[in-house]
Amino acid sequence: VQLQASGGGLVEAGGSLRLSCAASGSIFGFHDMGWYRQAPGKQRDLVAAITNSGTTNYADSVKGRFTIARDNAKNTVYLQMNSLKPEDTAVYYCAADAPDRTADWAPRRYWGQGTQVTVSS
Repeated sequence: VQLQASGGGLVEAGGSLRLSCAASGSIFGFHDMGWYRQAPGKQRDLVAAITNSGTTNYADSVKGRFTIARDNAKNTVYLQMNSLKPEDTAVYYCAADAPDRTADWAPRRYWGQGTQVTVSS
């Protein structure tokens, strides 16, 4: 299983960015998909998640500003980030849950490589 994230960059406060993450390699598809972020010296925290039926969950700090969506046909998850703030600066990681063929098909979380988002004040 591989997850390829893209779309990070440098933006001024108040601006927008859209992250994409394409997942591949799971013959049974992917269950929950989501985005996490990790700022320097801090733990990795959930930003937003979406089930394969479209139910979403957001961190309180991004509600009303970020929108998560997915295209199940493409196994791709998106994160539209609007009204960005300097405190949104972090490395953003995509994650996807899928059955692990090496562990009797038990669900396992897979991670993308991370993409840097920097918001200047």
